[in-house]
Amino acid sequence: MSLFEHILEGVPDSIFAMMEAFAADTNDKKVNLSPGIYRDDNAKTWVLPSVQKAREILVADQNLNHDISPQMGNPDLVSVARQITFKDTLSSRIITSMQTISGTGANHFIARLLSDTLQPKTVWLSNPTWENHPKIWTHVNSAIEQHLYPYYDYRTSTLDIEGMISTLKERASRGDVIILQVCAHNPTGLDPSMEDWETIAEVCEEKGIFPVLDSAYQGFATGDADNDAWAIRHFAARSRGTMEFAVTQSFSKNFGLYGERVGVLHIVTRTRGSAAKAESALKTLSRAEITSAPAFGAKVVATILQDQVLREQWQEDLKTMSGRLRHMRKRLYDELIKRNTPGNWAHLLTDIGMFSYMRLSEDQLAILRNTFHVYLLPSSRLSWTGLTSRNVEYVAESIHKVVTLSM
Repeated sequence: MSLFEHILEGVPDSIFAMMEAFAADTNDKKVNLSPGIYRDDNAKTWVLPSVQKAREILVADQNLNHDISPQMGNPDLVSVARQITFKDTLSSRIITSMQTISGTGANHFIARLLSDTLQPKTVWLSNPTWENHPKIWTHVNSAIEQHLYPYYDYRTSTLDIEGMISTLKERASRGDVIILQVCAHNPTGLDPSMEDWETIAEVCEEKGIFPVLDSAYQGFATGDADNDAWAIRHFAARSRGTMEFAVTQSFSKNFGLYGERVGVLHIVTRTRGSAAKAESALKTLSRAEITSAPAFGAKVVATILQDQVLREQWQEDLKTMSGRLRHMRKRLYDELIKRNTPGNWAHLLTDIGMFSYMRLSEDQLAILRNTFHVYLLPSSRLSWTGLTSRNVEYVAESIHKVVTLSM
């Protein structure tokens, strides 16, 4: 008998399972609207022009080596990551920053650190949230209770900010942790307004909740990196800079570096003594788990953000990506309205970023997939990156038929 026979079979990851099913589908009209990976209008993974130029610079450098990075990560990457995250608030706060294995690694490191030190009873997650958030916290410490705060109003496809605030005021306790997505909320595409963010920050401070601001789409959401980081800078600046929190940062989406796994974790503390202890704990954790973060992708990001010309090109690249997604939103909305497809589709125009909730049932999603070969996640999340000028009419017609046939 094998020593591993007692292992319980794991639940397949929905995104990877959908990708495998799509790859096995031989239908010529198949459309994959499930993965959160940017595609161009040819449905191909796009290498940003700024990234292409940075790679050429690095490859041409005769002094380029593959030495191990310091424990806190590539210093140039960490420096530029701090700058684009905090900007004017950087000089007024004490911040510990470490390179991680993309945003997933940053979320894992802060969950592990908070579990070991703050020892929260509860972590609050938005309803719904990125499916890896609960998995990470369960993996780190299953004894920490996971509670959901209202976020998406399933009746109106709008942000339930009142439900969110009232729930936190009534049920959250001092020492709890809350995960807040900074922009381009995954999976709903709904973001709080600036006024909403002010209220959220106020509640966190009043209740003594430790915020983890998950920043996976800075610049990718609206095309403006400063605009997309507003919430982080507000948290950093409020109450004369006394609020402690963390930021988990990914460069996968906004640089198209999905496979390079570039990320940074920032921890904002009140005192330098606390910052030193946090850094020491992170070094211990990193040494045991990864020893050192990957170098090449970090050098690509640093090269772009340290060069004025490349940085300006990157800003244009952000506008290209966010602009294409807005265009596809309008195209699908127009096609559904043209067909008088039953339902409220107005939110498709106001959602931000890669995703929207389509509010299709499991049966409707199954028909969409099995009959029309259009793939959405079981949650009904649609990834706009899979839509192109050549398939948007087919997708709209498929959705229209599925919705009308099931009435």
